Amino acid sequence: MTDKKKTAVIFGLANKRSIAWAIAQKLHADGWQLAITYQNERMAAEAADLITDLPGSKGFMCDVSSDEQLAKTFDELKSTYGTLQGVVHSVAFAHAEDLKGEFINTSREGFRCAHDISAYSLIAVSRAAMPLMTDGGGIVTMSYYGAEKVVPKYNVMGVAKAALEACVRYLANDLGPKKIRVNAISAGPIKTLAARGISGLGDMLKAHSERAPLKRNVDPAEVGATAAFLLSDGGSGITGETIYVDCGYNIMGF
Repeated sequence: MTDKKKTAVIFGLANKRSIAWAIAQKLHADGWQLAITYQNERMAAEAADLITDLPGSKGFMCDVSSDEQLAKTFDELKSTYGTLQGVVHSVAFAHAEDLKGEFINTSREGFRCAHDISAYSLIAVSRAAMPLMTDGGGIVTMSYYGAEKVVPKYNVMGVAKAALEACVRYLANDLGPKKIRVNAISAGPIKTLAARGISGLGDMLKAHSERAPLKRNVDPAEVGATAAFLLSDGGSGITGETIYVDCGYNIMGF
């Protein structure tokens, strides 16, 4: 660690069960200076309470589906911190009706919305962060096994996560010459606010704990530790990858 504190911006804080919160706690413990964003005024109070638990961290309101809000947020980040060394993108959304029933019934608007917020926003955030990452650094986003295999009820979110993982590879290629690494973490199912919208979440958790080699579900703190590793000097040779933190579930045939 250099004398100058490393600074990371974290997108996607909703509440204390958010993966973004687990990552924030670990980065803070590792000595990072944190800028933590929340989506809107409705989430401001809960976010503020959490952020005060991490001394030195600051909160910023930013809806990643708005180019104007992204531009404003990164202007504020530049004036506050000057440079960034890390970006955490823990953002995903699909309409509830598209996470029930059959994938074939996905609406055109539902497909557009899921991809805009869950995949395109990584491109928009990376593009906005790039000018502040003058000394390189790392960008980490969150995926799930439904990007690779069919997970019933995950539906359009699985397709959006597949797009997200492809974005990781293309962004890694674009940003590599600037010494910026881009990776995804494919976490096992976790009871987050976003996950509760998936009608089959209980079945996913049960199947995962029964079939994974470690015979349990993943802990959010384990995801936080992996994100911190990827953003640290220890992850300096890793880019364009999807790292599974799922207690081994993805290696099993059945």
